[in-house]
Amino acid sequence: MRYWNPQAETCSLDERHALQSERLCNTAAHAYNNVKLYRDKMDKLGVKPGDIRSIDDLHKLPFTYKDDLRDTYPYGMFAVPMSEVVRIHASSGTTGKSTVVGYTRNDVAVWSECMARSLMMGGVTREDIIHVSYGYGLFTGGLGGHYGGELIGATVIPVSVGNTKRQLQIMEDFGSTVLMCTPSYACLLGDAVTEGNLRNKLNLRVGFMGAEPWSENMRRQIEERLGITALDIFGLSEVCGPGVSNECKCKNGLHVQDDHFYPEIIDPDTGEVLPHGTRGELVFTCITKEALPLLRYRTRDLATLSREACPCGRTTIRMSKPTGRSDDMLIIRGVNVFPSQIESVLLNYAQVAPHYLIVVDRVNNTDTLEVRVEMSDAMFSDEVRQIESIERRIRRDVESTLGLSAAIKLVAPRSIERSEGKAKRVLDKRDLVK
Repeated sequence: MRYWNPQAETCSLDERHALQSERLCNTAAHAYNNVKLYRDKMDKLGVKPGDIRSIDDLHKLPFTYKDDLRDTYPYGMFAVPMSEVVRIHASSGTTGKSTVVGYTRNDVAVWSECMARSLMMGGVTREDIIHVSYGYGLFTGGLGGHYGGELIGATVIPVSVGNTKRQLQIMEDFGSTVLMCTPSYACLLGDAVTEGNLRNKLNLRVGFMGAEPWSENMRRQIEERLGITALDIFGLSEVCGPGVSNECKCKNGLHVQDDHFYPEIIDPDTGEVLPHGTRGELVFTCITKEALPLLRYRTRDLATLSREACPCGRTTIRMSKPTGRSDDMLIIRGVNVFPSQIESVLLNYAQVAPHYLIVVDRVNNTDTLEVRVEMSDAMFSDEVRQIESIERRIRRDVESTLGLSAAIKLVAPRSIERSEGKAKRVLDKRDLVK
């Protein structure tokens, strides 16, 4: 069994507890002393850095929410001067503002370390050729895999996204052995491989798929069509990017790099910490980050944690594949989508009523997005070409806001079901469990 960092990945639970405790104490003080938001939150709770003596005191610290990052946009939660920030990434926001994440040189090194561990969970070595089909730029996917691969000493091909025919040609010509991309794109590649009868021309053997939900059925299809072992990789831009956790070849949960990112499961309604094995909201505390030392960050992902021994020998805690959200965020083709983003576009059009339904489905292993919105009574009597013109304009504005293609369907007034309680805005027809 190969490990990138045997001491960190296989140490005893007592050693792990001691290291986590030391790092949490340092991080709590760092956050309190350098981030006004954390100082105000901790003071409000009556908690000082000295009250945090071990990882067992984590529950005393305040939660961090995505809105905290937006409210302090862009650099209000950075705990170091900008002169020490060597990298900035950002994730999508609900109203145009991103959540901004800064990295010191050491933060980048830790991220690379975690990605190296993740890759070696899948058996990657310096002899491999890694084909990175995640997006580069502000999105963390591409550079995360890139630097992890280089740290191991493997050859990295920074292909990025799109142009499937060219991607397959590069895989064949360059001898790619490792694939990193979203699961939906892996399915698309698999279809192209089958259609072109290319399976025997490729050297791929393992893939790391993340950035969007995917099911076990989808995994089986990817493995069959590409002839690889498909492993789940998990991350959040706010925490660091991909590499927060990853499956080993045993495929019995994702090993969390818990010497850097300490996980909890809480009741999403009460905030109470739940025991291992109980499904709840996943929370992370970054216990080594310098630029953005997040305390108890509420991911809104629903999952479970397990301390059961893994045959691979790693002693890190494992998390299940997320099985839903505690908020209304959707992840569609790797993009975070909130109904409020779509609603903000629709409200600009007097020709439609404030009643809409977002329909998400998965067709041929690719997520689809359709927005059904009621026309006003006046609009309903217009000619077809006028209705089609409004549909095109709304589609353009929605796609510009989301950075994602969407189908817009104007429907008759009062045709969308009403609710006496909270309006149902989303119909997610994807099966993300099987």
